[in-house]
Amino acid sequence: MALTRTLLIGFIIAGCAALWWLAGLYLYLSPNLPDADTLRDVKLQTPMKVMSNDGRLIGQFGEQKRSPLQFDEIPSDFVNALLAAEDDQFFEHGGVDLLGLARAVSELIATGRKRSGGSTLTMQVARNYALTLEQTFLRKFNEILLALEVERVLTKEEIFELYVNRIFLGHRSYGFEAAAQTYYGKSLSELSLPQHAMLAGIPKAPSRNNPLSNPERAKIRRDWILGRMASLGMIDETARDSSRASPVVATYSGLRVEVEADYIAEMVRKEMLSRFGNGAYSDGYVVYTTVDGNAQLAARQALINGLRTYDKRHGWRGPERQLPPLEEEDESQLQERWRLALAEMPVIVDLVPAIVTEIDGTGANVLSKSGQQQRLQWQDDLKSIRRYRTENLTSSAAESIEDLLSVGDLIRIEEDPEKGTYRLTQVPRAQAALVALNPSDGAIRALVGGMGFELSKFNRATQARRQPGSNFKAFLYAAALEHGITPATLINDAPIVLDNLSSDEIWRPENDSGRFYGPTRLRNALTYSRNLVSIRVLQRLGLNRFIDYVEQMGFNTEGMARNLTLALGTHAYTPLDIAAGYAIVANGGFRVEPYLIARIEDATGNVIYEADPWVACPACGEIGPKDEEALRMEDILQPVNSDIREAPQVMDPRASYLMSSMLGDVIKRGTGRRARVLERSDIAGKTGTTNGPRDAWFSGFNPNLVATSWVGFDDYSLLGKREFGGTAALPIWIDFMREALPKEQSSPSMPSGVVRLRIDRKTGRRVTGTPEGSVYEYFFEEFLPTQTSDGDKPLGTDELDGLF
Repeated sequence: MALTRTLLIGFIIAGCAALWWLAGLYLYLSPNLPDADTLRDVKLQTPMKVMSNDGRLIGQFGEQKRSPLQFDEIPSDFVNALLAAEDDQFFEHGGVDLLGLARAVSELIATGRKRSGGSTLTMQVARNYALTLEQTFLRKFNEILLALEVERVLTKEEIFELYVNRIFLGHRSYGFEAAAQTYYGKSLSELSLPQHAMLAGIPKAPSRNNPLSNPERAKIRRDWILGRMASLGMIDETARDSSRASPVVATYSGLRVEVEADYIAEMVRKEMLSRFGNGAYSDGYVVYTTVDGNAQLAARQALINGLRTYDKRHGWRGPERQLPPLEEEDESQLQERWRLALAEMPVIVDLVPAIVTEIDGTGANVLSKSGQQQRLQWQDDLKSIRRYRTENLTSSAAESIEDLLSVGDLIRIEEDPEKGTYRLTQVPRAQAALVALNPSDGAIRALVGGMGFELSKFNRATQARRQPGSNFKAFLYAAALEHGITPATLINDAPIVLDNLSSDEIWRPENDSGRFYGPTRLRNALTYSRNLVSIRVLQRLGLNRFIDYVEQMGFNTEGMARNLTLALGTHAYTPLDIAAGYAIVANGGFRVEPYLIARIEDATGNVIYEADPWVACPACGEIGPKDEEALRMEDILQPVNSDIREAPQVMDPRASYLMSSMLGDVIKRGTGRRARVLERSDIAGKTGTTNGPRDAWFSGFNPNLVATSWVGFDDYSLLGKREFGGTAALPIWIDFMREALPKEQSSPSMPSGVVRLRIDRKTGRRVTGTPEGSVYEYFFEEFLPTQTSDGDKPLGTDELDGLF
């Protein structure tokens, strides 16, 4: 009896001491505990997404792939699977499972190893969100205390959400929705029961238990969870057994980019970084661009096809590298060296690196980057290949395979989808860019900055400043129209010798053909890109007047050489600059600014930024003659349409209309006539080729879309003497516009102040009736040609005081 009493007193004293110790520990630790209420507002690290204007994924930036879910979005099968795996008493306990903790402690004492963790989901949430991961007694006690506080502040559903959205699950995936996309390429709600159980088993060891890194261990863990679910009554034995029989079908799905637009994505990344700093990568922003997904895909493919077509015209340049067998290495060493070399080589726009392993009389065997052996046939492909000699010359067709390939050559191959065979190819050395805008507000509809972002991240659409050549003549002719020169004005296409203001040399410009055509109407001079006419137009217009005009259009004129070479487009601009200029011609004369980001949403879907671009509004500035006198000055200063930012009118709408007509002739019968293949009457444009030639351009439009394409070498190498804007750049524009233009055609309306008259095609004079050799032409009403009754009368003087 005395012993029992003594033991009882001892237990009471020990209990009191333990309580006193625990209370002291609580008082010591509690002031340093995080506020559990802050978990309501916890910001999950969610990557930034870049979307097209129709909601398709362009790119994602941020290390942690995460897609948060609400509790009611989580499938019940998955809820049960996770409870069975981690904490089946979650909805019953108050945050701490005392029996589980006791079991974990007893196992640790008995075996010296930690077997079951004893941590509830609530304790794991407390640890993951607010505590360190160090394994110490004090950290564990902090975890218990914080878990109790979390249960007091948050509902069970809120705690479950935090766990589901935060936990790391391997392969850079955080949260179960992101893991579902990574391992199965589906949403969590689309997965089957065995797949739910597979994901629920990952948290125990995410780097080892995931179905990609170790499918065998992952299956064992999955099957155990299915057994637990059955023993807890969550599923029946039939569902358990059928699910256990299900194979592991996980494959790395990664990021599912729906629109290939790497240069666009990089432009957005830089802009977001400048706006939000490093938070751009983790705060869950969703950036909706102005890019049309279908147009972007068409632009990328058109650029690739155009560059590869150009490249084929100039011949096979040989292997990228040569890795012949070495005397001191055996076959296994050679194969390993080749595999390592292939592993370092990126696939550029589906052009796969491969190494020639064997050559015989009928073809060559090659080892591809994937490790598979492929065959290149002499008869099917190789015998027709010509080798590159210079930019103007290729060899005759190869006589034998040895003329082209050797064992150890690192080359590129591509699959022929029709034949199912492989053929020899190469990555083009030339580069290209294409940019398309909505002329009404400058929204970028498509942009490709080069062939293969993997090859070069230099964005030629926005960063490459190149001479536009004759592509710039459209702006010279627009300025001329506003200053009294008409489409019918005769200008002499004859030799001219000038002092080059930038050197001591004499400048003798020529036409591309090397010929001179004499008196030429302005319309025809633009149609056939006559250089000598353009120089004389600039002489008449005046350098200062022209520079002021293009500066008003938005072109940067800093550093522009003030000499007559400007008539031939010698001042360098980017393709985006040129496209913005053509947008003014296309939209009736309004200056719009290109923009890419339409709106930005935060992680909760709130719009935090929305673009407010300048908008071309022809109707906004229209004031009838009767109303004009009645308007007060303050009325005139107010915008007509307060819902939009009215773009400034920088080009007379009549000049815009006449230029659209003249540039339409470039396609109908001039240097851009290849575009007639589109069979459209509503398109207009202009070619451009620089000295060498080193640059090839085409810019064209209709009222709905304007696009500029450029082809050239980054190092300014020559393109070849038979390469022009109409042969190298125009095919890219055609392929793009074929897909991107609306099917319904649309043409601009003729503005007031434009007069349509019949003129003599030789003299440019106004004629009466419909004599032979006469054509219709458009004029500003204040710049009408003089009239003659004789359509064949030689030109004497006109409104510009004679031929110049």
